Amino acid sequence: MGEHLAVAAPSAWVQRWAPLVPAGGTVLDVACGSGRHALLFADRGHAVDAVDRDPAAITALAGQAGITALCADIENGLWPYAGRQFAAIVVTNYLHRPLFPALMAALAPGGVLIYETFAQGNAAYGRPANPDFLLQRGELLRAVGPARVVAYEDLYVELPRPAMVQRICAVVTAGVIGENPF
Repeated sequence: MGEHLAVAAPSAWVQRWAPLVPAGGTVLDVACGSGRHALLFADRGHAVDAVDRDPAAITALAGQAGITALCADIENGLWPYAGRQFAAIVVTNYLHRPLFPALMAALAPGGVLIYETFAQGNAAYGRPANPDFLLQRGELLRAVGPARVVAYEDLYVELPRPAMVQRICAVVTAGVIGENPF
């Protein structure tokens, strides 16, 4: 990744759907952690906003070309992106259900949501095990509302470690739902 930080590899799910993000569109990486997805999209030529509540993670991303890093507690504070719209929003290994409406509202027409996190049944494989942090069956499908679902999975995975996950790629369409945005 060029001059960027050494971080874990981006999710295969995120890499698979990254080409759907409109060229030059701004990407929001929510609960970005080490910034692996922020760096992926910056390397693809996108301006990226990355948010996390961990000051160390955000400090490490500060100054990376193409990335605007923000330290914010999005669970207990105001949504810092109110009124903004993004070409894509990426969320991995993070779940705070009250954010779903804000995330969907922050997608511009044609915007892509790429979301992947742990699902019911994950307790058998380790953390998280608390149901508050595990998606219920079909929850991501319900969360995206009328957006066009490009792909959805609710399954057991071996890599990067054994887990139950749910993941979705959805596109907010302008006009008629089901219209091909590509």
